[in-house]
Amino acid sequence: MQDVTDGAADAGPRAAAGTTGGGARVPAPARGSTLTATLAALAATEADTQAVVERFGMPGTGALLARRDRAKPNEARRVRPRWRNRYTRLLVVCDSAAGVAAMELAARLATPRIDPLLAALAAAAVVAAVTLNRSYEHRYLGHGTDELHRVWTACVYLVAATSLAAYATQTLQVRPLVVVGIPLAAVGLLGVHGVARLLLYRMRRRGRCVQKVVAIGSERSVAEMVRTTRSDPNAGLEIIGACVTRSLGERIEDVPVLGTPADVLAALRAVRADTVILTAWSDVAQDDLRRLSWDLEGSGAQLLVAPRLAEVSAPRMHIRTVRGQPLLNVEEPEFTGIRRLVKKGLDLGLTLPGLFVLSPVLLGVALAVKLTSPGPVLFRQERVGKHTEPFRMTKFRSMYVDAEERLAQLQHLNEHGGGPLFKMKDDPRVTPVGRFIRRFSLDELPQLFDVLRGDMSLVGPRPPLPREVQMYEEDVRRRLVVKPGITGLWQVSGRSDLSWDESVRLDLQYVDDWTLWLDLKIIAQTLAAVLARKGAY
Repeated sequence: MQDVTDGAADAGPRAAAGTTGGGARVPAPARGSTLTATLAALAATEADTQAVVERFGMPGTGALLARRDRAKPNEARRVRPRWRNRYTRLLVVCDSAAGVAAMELAARLATPRIDPLLAALAAAAVVAAVTLNRSYEHRYLGHGTDELHRVWTACVYLVAATSLAAYATQTLQVRPLVVVGIPLAAVGLLGVHGVARLLLYRMRRRGRCVQKVVAIGSERSVAEMVRTTRSDPNAGLEIIGACVTRSLGERIEDVPVLGTPADVLAALRAVRADTVILTAWSDVAQDDLRRLSWDLEGSGAQLLVAPRLAEVSAPRMHIRTVRGQPLLNVEEPEFTGIRRLVKKGLDLGLTLPGLFVLSPVLLGVALAVKLTSPGPVLFRQERVGKHTEPFRMTKFRSMYVDAEERLAQLQHLNEHGGGPLFKMKDDPRVTPVGRFIRRFSLDELPQLFDVLRGDMSLVGPRPPLPREVQMYEEDVRRRLVVKPGITGLWQVSGRSDLSWDESVRLDLQYVDDWTLWLDLKIIAQTLAAVLARKGAY
């Protein structure tokens, strides 16, 4: 990648890719030069500094970096994002408050009353155990499940250690703290971290509390990484610069190109980033990657390496080493055996009480459908289930009885372009009551009986029509290896607002990454999605 150089400096053998604000072409340096040297040269004049500002799109960065480089040209500067430390301190304070509250409650419930000093020491021990278990390290905060898992295991270890110490010393006074106090503190800390993460996600969606990232790789892989990080603002990664081997322009997905992979350290200082991502399909050699990790030591910058895999859940991936060479072991998905029995147990365990609780709602919707439009209360339609087996899916009728005959007249109004599905926000075939029950997904409730019959599951891919399956490409047929579901990733990720490709991607992701925890998570998120009514029509 060409770097911007001083127009009065040696032009070198190559021409620069861009122009300065005045329209004059800016020549590029020889291949061995670095971004630091380039910026130092540019800082000589005000006009040169303006060229840097236009090149990076960050006012003042060029002059500031040049002044720092003149003072300490080779010294690594430690990156200290202020939000990280503030977020950590807030967690420690709130965890301490939750621990004190839990121990105080345990002390009040105990007979005889526990010494307040002992309760305070127990609260401090909870926070100390969480700290020793590295729960406050920045690598775990704000993403993944490791943070919550470490909080829980720290409390479990503390219960075991305190119980052993109390038994050895015959100290009975700490028993209420072990039995009541520490478990309550664990629940309180998990709640604190959960709420804190929700607040952090809210801040990140506003562009705050994010990691500033420089991406390394090919132009294509950097573009994919930029699109991926932008589609998931909760991840807290904002790519603000790229170092690529070759580039056809000065920007990739509106991200400025700062140089080649060899210029990444100078690029980090230029844009004041705190993270480096080595994207998939990068041609950076193994030795260069190791050297980069060494160069980042002491700088505070994180190094993230994206494997050449996509849509594979973390539980299926494990790292093993062979003579220092890390290998990523990807386990195959499991659809049989104990996992199938667990999923069946979850379906029956939630469906039976669900039907009992929702029986008044089922009766009310049935009466509303019967009294407001002619036709049957229930609508039965052939769908394709597991292993392409057909079954009759049951729903409350939300359309007029001639809906299927009128479909051909409306095909040109399909708003679900690029796939076999037909979706239309203002579908004239939907009855007034049908619009209401669709908005809250009440028309789907009779499918609980399909779950009891074994044709469907509570969670799974969307049940397709036979005509849709006939249009499937080979890869899409993989979504038929499990039972279709009343809800799924598609339901909690946008519902009818999703494109066909996005719906298929989510279904395939569910098939490959199924876990009991994922089903429980989707069921909980479905309740929120139904109440939000987003994408329901």
